[in-house]
Amino acid sequence: MLRGFPLTMSLVLLFTAPSARAQTRVLDAARYHLGTEGFPEWQEFVGKKPHGRRLEIHFEAQRNEAEQTLLIRQRDVKQGWQVQLNGRRLGSLVAQETPLVHALAVPPGALREGTNTLAILPPTAVDDIVVGDFRLVPAPLKEALSQATLAMRVTDSDTKSGLPCRLTIVDAEGALAALLPGTTNQTELAARPGVLYTRDGTASAGLLPGAYKIFASRGFEFSVATQAVTLVAGQTQSIALNLRRAVPTHGWVATDTHIHTFTKSRHGDATEDERMLTIAGEGIELAVATDHNVHADYAEASQRTRMAERFTSVIGNEVTTKAGHFNAFPIASGAAVPDFSVTNWAALLPGIRATPGVQVITLNHPRDLHSGFVPLGPANFNAVSGAAVRGQEFSFDGLEVITSAAMQSDIMLLFRDWFALLNHGHRLTALGSSDTHDVSRFILGQGRTYVRCADTNPAAINVDAACRSLREGRALVSFGLLADLVVNDRFGVGDLALRGQRGVTAVVTVLGPTWVQADQVELFANGVRVAGQKIAPVRGVTKLRLAFKLPRFKHDYHLVAIASGPGVAAPFWETPRPYQPSSKVFTPRVLGATNPVWVDADGDGKFTPARAYAEELVKRHGTDAAKLFPALAAYDEAVAVQAASLCHAAGKNLRAVEFQHAMRGAARQVQHGWVNYAGTVR
Repeated sequence: MLRGFPLTMSLVLLFTAPSARAQTRVLDAARYHLGTEGFPEWQEFVGKKPHGRRLEIHFEAQRNEAEQTLLIRQRDVKQGWQVQLNGRRLGSLVAQETPLVHALAVPPGALREGTNTLAILPPTAVDDIVVGDFRLVPAPLKEALSQATLAMRVTDSDTKSGLPCRLTIVDAEGALAALLPGTTNQTELAARPGVLYTRDGTASAGLLPGAYKIFASRGFEFSVATQAVTLVAGQTQSIALNLRRAVPTHGWVATDTHIHTFTKSRHGDATEDERMLTIAGEGIELAVATDHNVHADYAEASQRTRMAERFTSVIGNEVTTKAGHFNAFPIASGAAVPDFSVTNWAALLPGIRATPGVQVITLNHPRDLHSGFVPLGPANFNAVSGAAVRGQEFSFDGLEVITSAAMQSDIMLLFRDWFALLNHGHRLTALGSSDTHDVSRFILGQGRTYVRCADTNPAAINVDAACRSLREGRALVSFGLLADLVVNDRFGVGDLALRGQRGVTAVVTVLGPTWVQADQVELFANGVRVAGQKIAPVRGVTKLRLAFKLPRFKHDYHLVAIASGPGVAAPFWETPRPYQPSSKVFTPRVLGATNPVWVDADGDGKFTPARAYAEELVKRHGTDAAKLFPALAAYDEAVAVQAASLCHAAGKNLRAVEFQHAMRGAARQVQHGWVNYAGTVR
């Protein structure tokens, strides 16, 4: 062990061919933990003293008259770390948490006679990284990474034709490999360390000689093919891999409603052409372009890359303001961009909706801090009652509960926020999306939404029908799993379900590829867990199909199923770390969630939210605890929360003696609801 991290000495010669061992020089084989002492970013760094904020390595060399290549191993890099040689910038580490081998060109004259200094310089932000095993190859970068060649062909096992897909290449340590793509044409290939997105399943790459493992994947619905190879200097090795569609999603359109490009957003690294390859390569069928404050249109790029037959693109815009980020789509070509300087939601949202063509507005990553503002932060939103603290209008249509490029430490946090909004009476569709700006750092479509819509021809999805289904809540949230819910054998998500004479039976189906596992499913009525089941590991795609008999309610409620399981560690679909973590502990999870089935338990032919029941009770009984609490006994915790909110709004002290006395004899769900809401107010 060295500086708290293992060093695998058996891999010292990984980078070089047997005939070139004398040429490739190990500058320093150690692994260094760099970070700010006393401010560990993750639990693994707690109690471990970092080497320092920066690193300097000194070595002897001769002046290089020609370009050479520097190889660096790195992991857990989130911020911009600069790499300098003798005070001259060579580049930066790759901003990616996944372990990888980074290759940098050393220009002629960058090395000098005598002692040289290689430095890794820190960003201003806190960032714990592990960097080390520095090697120098006395050859230009293109030559160094072309010592061996790997040719790959991926086909659909059913049609036998080439398939857009992602190829992930890792070395013997499991790190994304330094590679040189066989073409730099971004209409054919998108390449990053260890990753190739190919238009038609064909790709080649130059690599250092050594042992590798290759993964071929195409997102959530497809199998994964793997193959191990050992590459020899001066030789080309060819491999063939087959993928098959594994997860049945007939009648559901795979949608990513939050996609960026560097071309239009000017951050991240995915060009528009590369983005077309990642959309098709991850199996997304309806792709919404949402660059910042610009109406992005993928029509030309999808034609240019010959990807138009693989998906339907939608013009959209992430209207990025100092008071939140909102996606709007579809947008008519040539429409004016809405005024994104507005911060008052009462004016902002109608302005967005007035943009020609717009049918859907979503609130994005609502717990993230941007421009000093958190849309659903405590200064703006009561997370128990769902009330707007400052009177904002929640007149958007959808809420991102899963944003795979901006995950929360608590994967259920945004679901609880959503439940509170539903209980308050807001009809909002839960969404999963990626918010990716990159080719491989954050995977497009890892968070996605399945929208109920005809999906026979992915190039001709009916956008109007898809948007209508989305607004109606006929959608499933997927982050590695897919959960569906049917009530009384006939009512699905988005439906108003009529209570049967024998009560309510909910059938939950949980699906996922074989490379993902589920370990539990839960049912929530008005946001309160009412049933659950542990799921044993299975080899197949169907993880669970189970009927739950629910307790009788006298009032209406929304019913949601959520399945979850252990996160994916494999490099082709690694579960990302939280974007703005609230905990040093990272527990990766996958998840699949439904939108609500609206259960008409009181039989009046319509759905009544918890807030409306509470308003009627307070209207009938007033804020007198002695009268209100017994009346609340026939209702659930969500109604009690709303009643407490109404009493507080009426000026009542929720901790007054009258409420404390009434609490002693109150039903348990009333006590829970009252206490939970009272804890949010002074």
